[in-house]
Amino acid sequence: MIRYIFITGGVVSSLGKGIASAAMGALLQARGYKVRLRKLDPYLNVDPGTMSPRQHGEVFVTDDGAETDLDLGHYERFTGVSARQSDNITTGRIYQSIIEKERRGDFLGATIQVIPHVTDAIKDFILSDPGEGVDFVLCEIGGTVGDIEGLPFFEAIRQVGQELGPERTCFIHLTLLPYIPAAGEMKTKPTQHSVKELRSIGIQPQILLCRCDRPIPENEKGKIASFCNVRPSSVIEARDVGHIYDVPAAYHAEGLDTEVLWHFRINDAPLPDLSRWNGIANTIHNPDGEVCIGLVGKYTDVPDAYKSVSEALVHGGLANKVRVQVRMIDSEQFDDEHHPLDILDGVHGVLLPGGFGERGAHGKMRAARFAREKNIPCFGICYGMQLSVVEAARHLAEIKDASTTEFGPTDEPVVGLIEEWTKGNQKITRDESTDKGGTMRLGAYPALLEPGSKVAEIYGTTEISERHRHRYEVNRSYIDRMKGTGVRFSGMSPDGLLPEIIELDDHPWFIGVQFHPELKSRPFEPHPLFASFIEAAKVQSRLV
Repeated sequence: MIRYIFITGGVVSSLGKGIASAAMGALLQARGYKVRLRKLDPYLNVDPGTMSPRQHGEVFVTDDGAETDLDLGHYERFTGVSARQSDNITTGRIYQSIIEKERRGDFLGATIQVIPHVTDAIKDFILSDPGEGVDFVLCEIGGTVGDIEGLPFFEAIRQVGQELGPERTCFIHLTLLPYIPAAGEMKTKPTQHSVKELRSIGIQPQILLCRCDRPIPENEKGKIASFCNVRPSSVIEARDVGHIYDVPAAYHAEGLDTEVLWHFRINDAPLPDLSRWNGIANTIHNPDGEVCIGLVGKYTDVPDAYKSVSEALVHGGLANKVRVQVRMIDSEQFDDEHHPLDILDGVHGVLLPGGFGERGAHGKMRAARFAREKNIPCFGICYGMQLSVVEAARHLAEIKDASTTEFGPTDEPVVGLIEEWTKGNQKITRDESTDKGGTMRLGAYPALLEPGSKVAEIYGTTEISERHRHRYEVNRSYIDRMKGTGVRFSGMSPDGLLPEIIELDDHPWFIGVQFHPELKSRPFEPHPLFASFIEAAKVQSRLV
Protein backbone atom coordinates (compact mmCIF):
# COMPACT_ATOMS: atom_id res chain seq x y z
CA MET A 1 0.00 0.00 0.00
CA ILE A 2 1.47 3.34 -1.09
CA ARG A 3 1.11 6.19 1.38
CA TYR A 4 1.26 9.87 0.39
CA ILE A 5 2.83 12.71 2.36
CA PHE A 6 2.11 16.28 1.24
CA ILE A 7 4.48 19.05 2.28
CA THR A 8 3.13 22.58 2.09
CA GLY A 9 4.51 25.91 3.21
CA GLY A 10 3.18 29.12 4.71
CA VAL A 11 3.97 32.66 5.85
CA VAL A 12 6.96 33.23 3.56
CA SER A 13 8.77 31.39 0.77
CA SER A 14 12.29 29.94 0.99
CA LEU A 15 11.68 28.27 4.33
CA GLY A 16 13.21 25.06 3.04
CA LYS A 17 10.37 22.81 1.94
CA GLY A 18 12.73 21.07 -0.48
CA ILE A 19 15.26 20.25 2.23
CA ALA A 20 12.47 19.25 4.61
CA SER A 21 10.97 16.90 2.01
CA ALA A 22 14.37 15.43 1.19
CA ALA A 23 15.21 14.95 4.88
CA MET A 24 11.86 13.28 5.53
CA GLY A 25 12.54 10.93 2.63
CA ALA A 26 15.98 10.17 4.02
CA LEU A 27 14.54 9.35 7.46
CA LEU A 28 11.98 6.96 6.01
CA GLN A 29 14.76 5.35 3.97
CA ALA A 30 16.84 5.00 7.11
CA ARG A 31 13.96 3.01 8.60
CA GLY A 32 13.99 0.63 5.65
CA TYR A 33 11.23 2.10 3.48
CA LYS A 34 11.38 2.82 -0.23
CA VAL A 35 10.47 6.39 -1.19
CA ARG A 36 9.88 8.63 -4.20
CA LEU A 37 9.73 12.41 -4.04
CA ARG A 38 7.79 14.71 -6.35
CA LYS A 39 7.47 18.46 -6.81
CA LEU A 40 4.36 20.36 -7.91
CA ASP A 41 5.21 23.89 -9.10
CA PRO A 42 2.35 26.41 -9.53
CA TYR A 43 4.09 28.72 -12.02
CA LEU A 44 2.85 28.93 -15.63
CA ASN A 45 6.15 28.06 -17.28
CA VAL A 46 6.07 24.62 -18.87
CA ASP A 47 9.38 23.89 -17.12
CA PRO A 48 12.18 26.02 -15.63
CA GLY A 49 14.40 25.52 -18.68
CA THR A 50 13.96 29.04 -20.01
CA MET A 51 13.76 30.80 -16.64
CA SER A 52 16.54 33.10 -15.50
CA PRO A 53 18.84 31.59 -12.87
CA ARG A 54 18.46 34.88 -11.01
CA GLN A 55 14.75 34.18 -10.57
CA HIS A 56 14.69 30.43 -10.26
CA GLY A 57 18.17 29.19 -9.46
CA GLU A 58 19.67 26.26 -11.33
CA VAL A 59 17.81 23.90 -13.63
CA PHE A 60 18.19 20.31 -12.49
CA VAL A 61 18.29 17.72 -15.27
CA THR A 62 17.23 14.09 -14.89
CA ASP A 63 18.56 11.03 -16.69
CA ASP A 64 15.51 10.99 -18.96
CA GLY A 65 16.06 14.58 -20.03
CA ALA A 66 13.60 16.56 -17.93
CA GLU A 67 14.48 20.13 -16.99
CA THR A 68 13.18 20.40 -13.44
CA ASP A 69 13.12 22.42 -10.26
CA LEU A 70 16.34 22.50 -8.23
CA ASP A 71 14.56 20.81 -5.31
CA LEU A 72 14.76 17.54 -7.24
CA GLY A 73 18.51 17.84 -6.79
CA HIS A 74 18.00 17.89 -3.03
CA TYR A 75 15.77 14.83 -3.31
CA GLU A 76 18.43 12.91 -5.24
CA ARG A 77 21.29 13.95 -2.97
CA PHE A 78 19.47 13.05 0.25
CA THR A 79 17.91 9.79 -0.91
CA GLY A 80 20.02 8.62 -3.85
CA VAL A 81 16.81 7.95 -5.79
CA SER A 82 17.21 9.22 -9.36
CA ALA A 83 14.41 11.60 -10.31
CA ARG A 84 12.39 11.20 -13.49
CA GLN A 85 10.33 13.31 -15.89
CA SER A 86 7.25 12.18 -13.96
CA ASP A 87 8.50 13.68 -10.69
CA ASN A 88 8.03 17.38 -11.50
CA ILE A 89 4.94 19.10 -12.87
CA THR A 90 4.03 22.75 -13.41
CA THR A 91 0.82 24.63 -14.01
CA GLY A 92 2.14 25.37 -17.48
CA ARG A 93 2.52 21.71 -18.35
CA ILE A 94 -0.89 20.88 -16.87
CA TYR A 95 -2.64 23.56 -18.93
CA GLN A 96 -0.63 22.71 -22.04
CA SER A 97 -1.74 19.09 -21.82
CA ILE A 98 -5.38 19.98 -21.19
CA ILE A 99 -5.54 22.50 -24.03
CA GLU A 100 -3.95 20.01 -26.44
CA LYS A 101 -6.61 17.46 -25.48
CA GLU A 102 -9.37 20.04 -25.86
CA ARG A 103 -8.16 21.01 -29.34
CA ARG A 104 -8.17 17.34 -30.37
CA GLY A 105 -11.73 16.97 -29.14
CA ASP A 106 -10.83 14.49 -26.41
CA PHE A 107 -13.35 16.08 -24.02
CA LEU A 108 -16.20 15.61 -26.51
CA GLY A 109 -17.36 19.21 -26.35
CA ALA A 110 -17.41 19.52 -22.58
CA THR A 111 -16.75 22.87 -20.90
CA ILE A 112 -13.17 22.75 -19.59
CA GLN A 113 -12.86 24.01 -16.01
CA VAL A 114 -10.31 24.16 -13.22
CA ILE A 115 -12.49 21.71 -11.32
CA PRO A 116 -12.56 18.92 -12.37
CA HIS A 117 -10.21 19.01 -15.37
CA VAL A 118 -7.17 20.80 -13.92
CA THR A 119 -7.47 19.19 -10.51
CA ASP A 120 -7.95 15.75 -12.06
CA ALA A 121 -4.78 16.22 -14.11
CA ILE A 122 -2.87 17.15 -10.96
CA LYS A 123 -4.26 14.11 -9.15
CA ASP A 124 -3.25 11.89 -12.05
CA PHE A 125 0.29 13.20 -11.69
CA ILE A 126 0.36 12.63 -7.94
CA LEU A 127 -1.06 9.10 -8.19
CA SER A 128 0.95 8.01 -11.25
CA ASP A 129 3.08 4.90 -10.85
CA PRO A 130 6.04 5.74 -8.57
CA GLY A 131 7.88 2.51 -9.34
CA GLU A 132 8.02 -0.97 -7.97
CA GLY A 133 8.00 -1.45 -4.23
CA VAL A 134 7.60 2.22 -3.25
CA ASP A 135 6.14 2.62 0.23
CA PHE A 136 5.89 6.42 0.48
CA VAL A 137 5.43 9.16 -2.11
CA LEU A 138 6.35 12.60 -0.80
CA CYS A 139 4.84 15.52 -2.73
CA GLU A 140 6.08 19.03 -2.15
CA ILE A 141 3.76 21.88 -3.19
CA GLY A 142 5.69 24.92 -4.40
CA GLY A 143 4.92 28.42 -3.17
CA THR A 144 2.94 29.25 -0.04
CA VAL A 145 -0.61 28.65 1.06
CA GLY A 146 -2.82 31.51 -0.10
CA ASP A 147 -1.03 32.03 -3.41
CA ILE A 148 -3.73 32.33 -6.06
CA GLU A 149 -1.79 30.22 -8.57
CA GLY A 150 -1.45 27.42 -6.02
CA LEU A 151 -5.16 26.96 -5.31
CA PRO A 152 -5.76 24.19 -7.89
CA PHE A 153 -2.89 22.20 -6.36
CA PHE A 154 -4.20 22.60 -2.83
CA GLU A 155 -7.66 21.59 -4.01
CA ALA A 156 -6.21 18.54 -5.75
CA ILE A 157 -4.33 17.32 -2.67
CA ARG A 158 -7.41 18.01 -0.54
CA GLN A 159 -9.37 15.71 -2.83
CA VAL A 160 -6.66 13.05 -2.68
CA GLY A 161 -6.80 13.25 1.11
CA GLN A 162 -10.56 12.78 1.04
CA GLU A 163 -10.47 9.92 -1.45
CA LEU A 164 -7.64 7.91 0.13
CA GLY A 165 -8.38 8.79 3.75
CA PRO A 166 -6.01 9.53 6.66
CA GLU A 167 -4.67 5.99 6.65
CA ARG A 168 -2.94 6.74 3.32
CA THR A 169 -2.38 10.51 3.39
CA CYS A 170 -0.56 12.87 5.73
CA PHE A 171 -0.24 16.66 5.50
CA ILE A 172 2.86 18.39 6.83
CA HIS A 173 2.86 22.19 6.94
CA LEU A 174 6.14 24.08 7.13
CA THR A 175 5.80 27.48 8.71
CA LEU A 176 7.80 30.27 10.34
CA LEU A 177 8.17 31.07 14.03
CA PRO A 178 9.89 34.47 14.10
CA TYR A 179 11.65 35.80 17.17
CA ILE A 180 11.12 39.52 17.84
CA PRO A 181 14.23 40.80 19.69
CA ALA A 182 12.56 44.03 20.87
CA ALA A 183 9.80 42.03 22.54
CA GLY A 184 12.06 39.16 23.55
CA GLU A 185 9.41 36.74 22.34
CA MET A 186 8.82 34.09 19.73
CA LYS A 187 5.62 34.90 17.86
CA THR A 188 3.18 32.13 16.96
CA LYS A 189 0.59 34.31 15.21
CA PRO A 190 2.10 33.89 11.68
CA THR A 191 1.88 30.12 12.09
CA GLN A 192 -1.68 30.34 13.40
CA HIS A 193 -2.79 32.43 10.43
CA SER A 194 -0.99 30.17 7.95
CA VAL A 195 -2.74 27.08 9.30
CA LYS A 196 -6.03 28.99 9.39
CA GLU A 197 -5.59 29.75 5.67
CA LEU A 198 -4.83 26.10 4.96
CA ARG A 199 -7.86 24.90 6.93
CA SER A 200 -10.09 27.40 5.12
CA ILE A 201 -9.48 25.49 1.89
CA GLY A 202 -10.26 22.17 3.53
CA ILE A 203 -6.84 20.85 4.58
CA GLN A 204 -6.09 20.07 8.22
CA PRO A 205 -2.34 19.51 8.65
CA GLN A 206 -1.42 16.64 10.93
CA ILE A 207 2.14 17.83 11.56
CA LEU A 208 3.59 21.34 11.82
CA LEU A 209 7.25 21.81 11.00
CA CYS A 210 8.18 25.13 12.57
CA ARG A 211 11.27 26.93 11.29
CA CYS A 212 13.01 28.90 14.02
CA ASP A 213 16.43 30.05 15.13
CA ARG A 214 16.10 28.98 18.79
CA PRO A 215 14.31 26.36 20.90
CA ILE A 216 10.52 26.61 21.04
CA PRO A 217 9.29 26.96 24.65
CA GLU A 218 6.88 24.23 25.69
CA ASN A 219 4.13 26.74 26.42
CA GLU A 220 4.45 28.09 22.86
CA LYS A 221 4.23 24.56 21.46
CA GLY A 222 1.06 24.08 23.46
CA LYS A 223 -0.41 27.32 22.16
CA ILE A 224 0.37 26.35 18.56
CA ALA A 225 -1.12 22.88 19.06
CA SER A 226 -4.28 24.31 20.61
CA PHE A 227 -4.92 26.98 17.98
CA CYS A 228 -3.91 24.78 15.03
CA ASN A 229 -5.78 21.64 16.11
CA VAL A 230 -2.79 19.26 16.27
CA ARG A 231 -1.19 17.19 19.01
CA PRO A 232 1.59 18.98 20.97
CA SER A 233 4.01 16.26 19.89
CA SER A 234 3.15 17.07 16.26
CA VAL A 235 4.60 20.58 16.61
CA ILE A 236 8.12 19.83 15.39
CA GLU A 237 10.95 22.24 16.01
CA ALA A 238 12.89 22.83 12.80
CA ARG A 239 15.70 24.90 14.19
CA ASP A 240 18.53 26.27 12.06
CA VAL A 241 21.48 23.86 11.89
CA GLY A 242 25.11 24.21 10.92
CA HIS A 243 24.82 22.36 7.62
CA ILE A 244 21.96 20.99 5.51
CA TYR A 245 23.27 17.45 5.99
CA ASP A 246 22.61 17.89 9.72
CA VAL A 247 18.88 18.18 9.00
CA PRO A 248 17.86 14.47 8.92
CA ALA A 249 19.39 13.74 12.33
CA ALA A 250 17.99 17.00 13.76
CA TYR A 251 14.48 16.24 12.52
CA HIS A 252 14.68 12.71 13.89
CA ALA A 253 15.77 14.05 17.26
CA GLU A 254 12.67 16.25 17.28
CA GLY A 255 10.44 13.28 16.38
CA LEU A 256 9.34 14.11 12.83
CA ASP A 257 9.56 10.58 11.44
CA THR A 258 8.03 9.17 14.63
CA GLU A 259 5.00 11.45 14.24
CA VAL A 260 4.57 10.52 10.60
CA LEU A 261 4.61 6.81 11.42
CA TRP A 262 2.23 7.37 14.35
CA HIS A 263 -0.20 9.11 12.02
CA PHE A 264 -0.17 6.11 9.68
CA ARG A 265 -0.49 3.76 12.68
CA ILE A 266 2.76 2.01 11.79
CA ASN A 267 3.97 0.57 15.07
CA ASP A 268 6.53 -1.97 13.91
CA ALA A 269 8.96 0.27 12.01
CA PRO A 270 12.63 -0.31 12.87
CA LEU A 271 14.64 2.51 14.35
CA PRO A 272 16.42 4.57 11.68
CA ASP A 273 20.03 3.78 10.89
CA LEU A 274 21.58 7.26 10.81
CA SER A 275 25.20 6.12 10.96
CA ARG A 276 25.91 7.42 7.45
CA TRP A 277 24.48 10.83 8.24
CA ASN A 278 26.37 10.99 11.52
CA GLY A 279 29.58 10.11 9.69
CA ILE A 280 29.00 12.88 7.17
CA ALA A 281 28.26 15.38 9.92
CA ASN A 282 31.45 14.42 11.72
CA THR A 283 33.53 14.97 8.57
CA ILE A 284 31.84 18.30 7.82
CA HIS A 285 32.34 19.68 11.31
CA ASN A 286 35.76 18.13 12.00
CA PRO A 287 37.72 18.31 8.74
CA ASP A 288 41.43 17.71 8.39
CA GLY A 289 41.86 21.06 6.68
CA GLU A 290 40.34 23.49 4.21
CA VAL A 291 40.75 24.21 0.52
CA CYS A 292 39.51 27.25 -1.39
CA ILE A 293 37.85 26.88 -4.79
CA GLY A 294 37.24 29.92 -6.97
CA LEU A 295 33.93 29.45 -8.80
CA VAL A 296 34.02 31.86 -11.75
CA GLY A 297 30.55 32.46 -13.19
CA LYS A 298 28.13 35.23 -14.06
CA TYR A 299 25.36 34.35 -11.58
CA THR A 300 27.53 34.29 -8.48
CA ASP A 301 25.23 36.80 -6.76
CA VAL A 302 22.59 34.05 -6.70
CA PRO A 303 24.01 31.00 -4.86
CA ASP A 304 21.09 28.80 -5.97
CA ALA A 305 22.22 29.24 -9.58
CA TYR A 306 25.11 26.86 -8.84
CA LYS A 307 23.48 24.76 -6.12
CA SER A 308 24.42 21.32 -7.47
CA VAL A 309 27.98 22.46 -8.24
CA SER A 310 28.42 23.82 -4.73
CA GLU A 311 27.05 20.62 -3.22
CA ALA A 312 29.25 18.44 -5.42
CA LEU A 313 32.27 20.42 -4.20
CA VAL A 314 31.19 19.66 -0.63
CA HIS A 315 30.95 15.98 -1.58
CA GLY A 316 34.46 16.16 -3.02
CA GLY A 317 35.55 17.59 0.31
CA LEU A 318 33.86 14.73 2.15
CA ALA A 319 35.81 12.25 0.02
CA ASN A 320 39.05 13.99 1.05
CA LYS A 321 38.09 14.89 4.62
CA VAL A 322 38.50 18.62 4.00
CA ARG A 323 36.19 21.60 4.19
CA VAL A 324 35.66 23.32 0.85
CA GLN A 325 35.38 27.09 0.90
CA VAL A 326 33.73 28.26 -2.32
CA ARG A 327 34.77 31.76 -3.37
CA MET A 328 32.09 33.10 -5.72
CA ILE A 329 33.76 35.25 -8.38
CA ASP A 330 31.83 37.29 -10.95
CA SER A 331 33.25 36.43 -14.37
CA GLU A 332 31.95 39.67 -15.88
CA GLN A 333 34.54 41.69 -14.01
CA PHE A 334 37.23 39.77 -15.92
CA ASP A 335 35.69 40.62 -19.31
CA ASP A 336 37.76 43.78 -19.11
CA GLU A 337 41.21 42.68 -20.24
CA HIS A 338 42.78 45.24 -17.91
CA HIS A 339 40.99 44.01 -14.80
CA PRO A 340 43.53 42.19 -12.62
CA LEU A 341 43.00 38.54 -11.74
CA ASP A 342 44.47 38.93 -8.27
CA ILE A 343 41.23 37.68 -6.68
CA LEU A 344 42.29 34.25 -7.97
CA ASP A 345 45.56 34.44 -6.05
CA GLY A 346 45.42 32.00 -3.18
CA VAL A 347 42.68 29.75 -4.54
CA HIS A 348 43.59 26.07 -4.65
CA GLY A 349 41.37 25.32 -7.63
CA VAL A 350 39.32 27.11 -10.28
CA LEU A 351 35.89 25.88 -11.34
CA LEU A 352 34.27 27.18 -14.52
CA PRO A 353 30.55 26.24 -14.41
CA GLY A 354 28.00 26.00 -17.17
CA GLY A 355 26.14 28.97 -18.59
CA PHE A 356 24.89 30.68 -21.71
CA GLY A 357 25.67 33.84 -23.66
CA GLU A 358 28.64 36.07 -24.34
CA ARG A 359 28.42 38.14 -21.18
CA GLY A 360 31.10 36.99 -18.75
CA ALA A 361 32.49 34.47 -21.25
CA HIS A 362 35.74 36.31 -21.90
CA GLY A 363 36.24 36.52 -18.15
CA LYS A 364 35.90 32.74 -17.90
CA MET A 365 38.50 32.31 -20.64
CA ARG A 366 40.88 34.62 -18.80
CA ALA A 367 40.36 32.57 -15.63
CA ALA A 368 41.03 29.35 -17.60
CA ARG A 369 44.26 30.79 -18.97
CA PHE A 370 45.29 31.94 -15.50
CA ALA A 371 44.77 28.43 -14.08
CA ARG A 372 46.51 26.84 -17.04
CA GLU A 373 49.59 29.04 -16.86
CA LYS A 374 49.81 29.03 -13.05
CA ASN A 375 49.35 25.23 -12.84
CA ILE A 376 46.30 25.61 -10.61
CA PRO A 377 43.77 22.74 -10.74
CA CYS A 378 40.95 23.76 -13.09
CA PHE A 379 37.60 22.11 -13.77
CA GLY A 380 35.50 23.30 -16.73
CA ILE A 381 31.90 22.15 -16.90
CA CYS A 382 29.80 22.40 -20.09
CA TYR A 383 30.22 26.04 -21.18
CA GLY A 384 33.32 26.12 -18.97
CA MET A 385 34.82 23.31 -21.05
CA GLN A 386 33.87 24.97 -24.36
CA LEU A 387 35.50 28.26 -23.36
CA SER A 388 38.59 26.40 -22.11
CA VAL A 389 38.89 24.84 -25.57
CA VAL A 390 38.49 28.23 -27.26
CA GLU A 391 41.14 29.70 -24.96
CA ALA A 392 43.54 26.85 -25.68
CA ALA A 393 42.87 27.14 -29.42
CA ARG A 394 43.70 30.84 -29.34
CA HIS A 395 46.80 30.76 -27.17
CA LEU A 396 48.22 27.24 -27.59
CA ALA A 397 47.20 26.29 -31.13
CA GLU A 398 47.55 29.92 -32.28
CA ILE A 399 44.12 29.98 -33.93
CA LYS A 400 43.70 33.66 -33.10
CA ASP A 401 40.10 33.93 -34.36
CA ALA A 402 38.93 30.81 -32.55
CA SER A 403 35.47 31.35 -31.11
CA THR A 404 32.05 29.90 -30.50
CA THR A 405 29.09 30.61 -32.72
CA GLU A 406 27.14 31.39 -29.57
CA PHE A 407 28.84 34.79 -29.88
CA GLY A 408 27.82 35.15 -33.53
CA PRO A 409 29.24 34.25 -36.96
CA THR A 410 32.91 33.21 -36.98
CA ASP A 411 35.47 31.91 -39.47
CA GLU A 412 36.98 29.63 -36.79
CA PRO A 413 34.01 27.80 -35.21
CA VAL A 414 35.81 25.80 -32.53
CA VAL A 415 32.42 25.52 -30.81
CA GLY A 416 29.10 25.50 -32.67
CA LEU A 417 25.74 23.90 -33.23
CA ILE A 418 26.20 20.29 -34.30
CA GLU A 419 23.60 20.51 -37.07
CA GLU A 420 25.62 23.33 -38.66
CA TRP A 421 29.23 22.22 -38.52
CA THR A 422 28.51 18.64 -39.51
CA LYS A 423 27.23 19.88 -42.86
CA GLY A 424 30.72 20.83 -43.99
CA ASN A 425 33.13 23.67 -43.69
CA GLN A 426 30.58 26.40 -44.34
CA LYS A 427 30.52 29.44 -42.11
CA ILE A 428 28.30 28.92 -39.09
CA THR A 429 25.62 31.49 -38.32
CA ARG A 430 23.78 32.14 -35.12
CA ASP A 431 20.99 29.65 -34.51
CA GLU A 432 17.63 31.16 -35.43
CA SER A 433 15.47 28.71 -33.47
CA THR A 434 12.68 30.41 -31.54
CA ASP A 435 11.97 27.43 -29.30
CA LYS A 436 14.77 27.90 -26.81
CA GLY A 437 13.86 24.73 -24.98
CA GLY A 438 13.63 22.50 -28.02
CA THR A 439 17.12 22.21 -29.49
CA MET A 440 19.21 21.12 -26.52
CA ARG A 441 20.96 17.85 -25.79
CA LEU A 442 19.26 16.87 -22.55
CA GLY A 443 19.59 13.93 -20.20
CA ALA A 444 21.99 11.01 -19.91
CA TYR A 445 24.32 10.15 -22.80
CA PRO A 446 27.17 7.62 -22.93
CA ALA A 447 30.80 8.47 -23.60
CA LEU A 448 33.94 6.46 -24.25
CA LEU A 449 37.17 7.39 -22.47
CA GLU A 450 40.66 7.04 -23.87
CA PRO A 451 42.48 4.18 -22.13
CA GLY A 452 45.37 5.49 -20.07
CA SER A 453 43.95 9.00 -19.82
CA LYS A 454 43.58 10.83 -16.53
CA VAL A 455 39.79 10.66 -16.70
CA ALA A 456 39.82 6.92 -17.36
CA GLU A 457 41.99 6.54 -14.27
CA ILE A 458 39.64 8.75 -12.23
CA TYR A 459 36.49 6.90 -13.31
CA GLY A 460 38.13 3.49 -13.19
CA THR A 461 36.45 2.59 -16.49
CA THR A 462 36.39 3.64 -20.13
CA GLU A 463 32.59 3.70 -20.48
CA ILE A 464 30.51 6.28 -18.66
CA SER A 465 27.06 7.88 -18.78
CA GLU A 466 26.50 11.49 -17.73
CA ARG A 467 23.74 14.09 -17.91
CA HIS A 468 23.85 16.87 -20.48
CA ARG A 469 22.16 20.24 -20.92
CA HIS A 470 23.52 22.30 -23.81
CA ARG A 471 22.97 23.34 -27.41
CA TYR A 472 26.55 23.87 -28.57
CA GLU A 473 29.33 21.32 -29.06
CA VAL A 474 33.09 21.41 -29.48
CA ASN A 475 33.87 21.02 -33.19
CA ARG A 476 35.77 17.77 -33.70
CA SER A 477 37.33 19.06 -36.95
CA TYR A 478 39.69 21.13 -34.76
CA ILE A 479 41.07 18.13 -32.89
CA ASP A 480 43.90 17.59 -35.40
CA ARG A 481 44.74 21.29 -35.44
CA MET A 482 45.15 21.25 -31.66
CA LYS A 483 47.36 18.17 -31.55
CA GLY A 484 50.78 18.86 -30.15
CA THR A 485 49.50 21.63 -27.85
CA GLY A 486 49.04 19.34 -24.85
CA VAL A 487 45.24 19.33 -25.19
CA ARG A 488 43.97 15.76 -25.19
CA PHE A 489 40.42 14.94 -26.24
CA SER A 490 40.16 12.03 -23.85
CA GLY A 491 36.41 11.42 -24.00
CA MET A 492 34.19 11.13 -27.09
CA SER A 493 30.63 10.15 -27.86
CA PRO A 494 30.42 6.48 -28.93
CA ASP A 495 30.08 7.49 -32.59
CA GLY A 496 33.24 9.60 -32.35
CA LEU A 497 31.36 12.72 -33.42
CA LEU A 498 31.19 14.76 -30.23
CA PRO A 499 34.10 15.63 -27.91
CA GLU A 500 32.97 15.01 -24.34
CA ILE A 501 36.14 15.54 -22.28
CA ILE A 502 39.43 17.39 -22.62
CA GLU A 503 42.46 17.32 -20.36
CA LEU A 504 45.87 18.97 -20.43
CA ASP A 505 48.77 16.53 -20.47
CA ASP A 506 51.34 18.91 -18.98
CA HIS A 507 49.16 20.26 -16.18
CA PRO A 508 48.69 18.89 -12.63
CA TRP A 509 44.88 18.78 -13.06
CA PHE A 510 43.02 20.51 -15.88
CA ILE A 511 39.87 18.76 -17.08
CA GLY A 512 36.88 20.03 -19.03
CA VAL A 513 33.69 18.05 -19.54
CA GLN A 514 30.75 18.74 -21.84
CA PHE A 515 28.28 17.22 -19.38
CA HIS A 516 27.19 18.14 -15.85
CA PRO A 517 28.79 15.67 -13.40
CA GLU A 518 27.51 17.67 -10.43
CA LEU A 519 24.00 16.37 -11.13
CA LYS A 520 24.97 12.82 -10.18
CA SER A 521 27.05 13.57 -7.10
CA ARG A 522 25.79 12.43 -3.69
CA PRO A 523 27.16 12.95 -0.17
CA PHE A 524 27.47 9.18 0.19
CA GLU A 525 28.83 8.77 -3.35
CA PRO A 526 30.86 11.84 -4.32
CA HIS A 527 31.29 12.11 -8.06
CA PRO A 528 34.77 10.81 -8.95
CA LEU A 529 35.67 13.95 -10.91
CA PHE A 530 34.82 16.21 -7.97
CA ALA A 531 36.61 13.92 -5.53
CA SER A 532 39.71 13.98 -7.76
CA PHE A 533 39.47 17.77 -8.28
CA ILE A 534 39.37 18.44 -4.55
CA GLU A 535 42.22 15.97 -4.04
CA ALA A 536 44.27 18.02 -6.52
CA ALA A 537 43.26 21.22 -4.72
CA LYS A 538 44.34 19.61 -1.46
CA VAL A 539 47.78 18.94 -2.98
CA GLN A 540 47.86 22.54 -4.24
CA SER A 541 47.14 23.78 -0.71
CA ARG A 542 50.02 21.64 0.59
CA LEU A 543 47.74 19.81 3.02
CA VAL A 544 49.34 16.56 1.77
